[in-house]
Amino acid sequence: MTKPASSSATPAQAAWQRWARPIVIGGLVLLLNVLIYIWLPPNLVERLGALSYAGAFIVAAIANASVIVPVPYFPVLIRLGQVFDPWGVVLMAAAGSALGESVAFFVGRAGRSTVAETRFYRWVQTQLQHPWRAALVLFALSAPPNPAFDVAGLLAGALGLPLWLFLVSVFLGRIIRMALVVFLGLGITELW
Repeated sequence: MTKPASSSATPAQAAWQRWARPIVIGGLVLLLNVLIYIWLPPNLVERLGALSYAGAFIVAAIANASVIVPVPYFPVLIRLGQVFDPWGVVLMAAAGSALGESVAFFVGRAGRSTVAETRFYRWVQTQLQHPWRAALVLFALSAPPNPAFDVAGLLAGALGLPLWLFLVSVFLGRIIRMALVVFLGLGITELW
């Protein structure tokens, strides 16, 4: 039998091993989003035709309805922001995103949570048991692009938080996320 390699790892190596995987995955997701943006046909928005802002809503709702698996939709929002009013795209994408995240909420409500119980899980669970803290935690976790929000959505449903509290908190957080995506994307594309 061979000994596990991690038993001889120093604390610095153990810390690097713990952070290496999320960093690599995050880099790959970023690269995938950039490649999708480059490969998107320039006339995509014209093909969407009359959907305009509804397109931002639909794309964000579908992408955020997938629990755990990230769906790259930021490039489409950036393209829409190039043609339509960026704030309209931001608000519609935030609304679609909040609605899409309600899938995780209802999965949690049904009691089919498959999230591993980690320190983060226990911390979120503790925070979500207090209404004002729940709203702040949901807002804070929904604003930055991160996959950790699925845990919060599942727990919010499982703990029986009111749907309105969930939707309002997520919508406000997603306004920040979508504004970052659309305006940062517009800024970067202007540099090219």
